Amino acid sequence: MTTPSAERITSPFGYRSTALEVISGHDLTGKTVLITGASSGLGVETARAFTHAGATVVLPVRDQGRGEESLRAIATTENVDKVVLRSLDLASLSSVRAFTEQFLSDFSTLDILINNAAVMATPQTETSDGFEMQFGTNHLGHFALFTGIAPALLSAETSRVVALSSIGHRRSPVVFEDIMFENRPYEKWSSYGQSKTACSLFAVGVNELYGSKGITANAVHPGGIITGLQQYLPREEQIAMGWFTEEGVINERFKTVEQGASTSTWAAVGVELEGRGGHYLEDCAQALPVSKESPMGGVEDYAIDPELAMTLWEVSSELIAK
Repeated sequence: MTTPSAERITSPFGYRSTALEVISGHDLTGKTVLITGASSGLGVETARAFTHAGATVVLPVRDQGRGEESLRAIATTENVDKVVLRSLDLASLSSVRAFTEQFLSDFSTLDILINNAAVMATPQTETSDGFEMQFGTNHLGHFALFTGIAPALLSAETSRVVALSSIGHRRSPVVFEDIMFENRPYEKWSSYGQSKTACSLFAVGVNELYGSKGITANAVHPGGIITGLQQYLPREEQIAMGWFTEEGVINERFKTVEQGASTSTWAAVGVELEGRGGHYLEDCAQALPVSKESPMGGVEDYAIDPELAMTLWEVSSELIAK
């Protein structure tokens, strides 16, 4: 499933590159970019980069107050009119539908969609539609968002979709026999892993179905970054995993948020990826297969398998139609 290293897609950027470095030299004036989860962390930095490049940036947020804070953080006097806040709760299909209807009435085209929002390691809870929270938010909410605004993506001359996955995908494939943990014990990391595998397979599915129509899609592992994503993890657990010390010193392998936003930005604008999709990217390059030599990176074959992607697409279509 993975591309041989001799054919691997790479770029001039790497592990410590920032989003602003990646987007430097790109003029996105006249382009429209939609970034979910832009009320904090990676989303804010990703939005900052695209605003800096002149794009109109649409920020769908669940919390309008935090969205306003994000707007003030990223907007300058030159581009404040190009940042658009909208209301969206990915854990509610009715909210997603309302958002997509409003979006299509306001924008005729969409050039870049970045599915950045996520929850991680949550307690066992459900979305308003009864889906397991991590799968429902991280995958199904974004799946419904894409299918709703696909007409705008298709209206662009070419468009790109970026789906944020994670090294956490290695914790679990999509367990089609029991996606919602109805017949197996809930385990927060298996749930997160499954949802992030689904995000990667979603990108493969978009590319399979829409690549010939001008939409390319890739999945991205942004790297380890301390953000609000860790809100459900006790401090003691994070220390035990080596993320930071008792004194609060962050592990040196972690990226800053500026660095963490770089691969998403490259996936959206990198010339190396023109017309190329269905890949899993990390550190501004195509990921290699998982191996013992690279314990902190790589992609599992089950996360980029076209057949599994199509199975997931069918299952997801049925779930959001209920």
